[in-house]
Amino acid sequence: MKTKLPISKSWPAPAKLNLFLHITGRRHDGYHELQTLFQFIDHCDYLDFHVTETPEIRLHSNMADSVPDSDNLILKAAKSLKRYTQFPGGADIWLDKLLPMGGGLGGGSSDAATTLVALNSLWKTDLPLSKLVEIGLALGADVPVFINGLAAFAEGVGEKLQPVKPAELWYLVIVPDAHVSTQAIFQHADLPRNTPKLSLDTLLSKPWSNDCQNLVIKQYPQVANALNWLVEYAPSRMTGTGACVFGEFKHSQQALDVLAKLPAGMKAFVAKGLNTSPLLARLESSETIF
Repeated sequence: MKTKLPISKSWPAPAKLNLFLHITGRRHDGYHELQTLFQFIDHCDYLDFHVTETPEIRLHSNMADSVPDSDNLILKAAKSLKRYTQFPGGADIWLDKLLPMGGGLGGGSSDAATTLVALNSLWKTDLPLSKLVEIGLALGADVPVFINGLAAFAEGVGEKLQPVKPAELWYLVIVPDAHVSTQAIFQHADLPRNTPKLSLDTLLSKPWSNDCQNLVIKQYPQVANALNWLVEYAPSRMTGTGACVFGEFKHSQQALDVLAKLPAGMKAFVAKGLNTSPLLARLESSETIF
């Protein structure tokens, strides 16, 4: 009689912030060249996994089927790993979705990365990190940074990563009631695409900005209102292509005090910046915690 494997619980898929985002060009294939600084925050989706002997991969989530299976990055990640490794079994996957969609926090990419890292461990397929990154990049430009699990300066389309250690500040993150399409922003004629490439040392010494911000706030008044309010209290800007905006604080209580003043109708949370993803710690404990 075969032993039924337990459910491996609470694999974190953390959000990220783009501490700065510069668009330095557009390639012939339509992808954009970037310079950006990724840092994780301790606000996460969570995934549970149950390895099965049957080949099916099934996703159970609290998202109310808002993303069709054909577009779901979790299913795409699991199927890509299964196809590459020829693993005969499958998995049931449960997603507790806490990160907003279309917010620029990287939730879908992070979910995909956690799926690849967790199943590579639980299926005992033991692919090297470099191969997981290769599989992840095919799913989305932000997936590799979540797989590597270290705060990073990114170039290229986001796949050329250099670990960095920015200050681990506290952030007040406002979640406007808007879903910003990354694809639409990057295809927009008014998006700046000629920011000069600079060295990392130069970028780290300059005030940080986001090349997508002006375009987004013109199209989404909810984002403009959130940013206009938050900038009164702290250095603030948008992450990714939006819609979320964040303000920087040295201490948690400062962020919490501003959160307490949040206008009615706005949603926000306080989070800690992390240069090491909680996914790495969960991976190390995967043999003992279920």
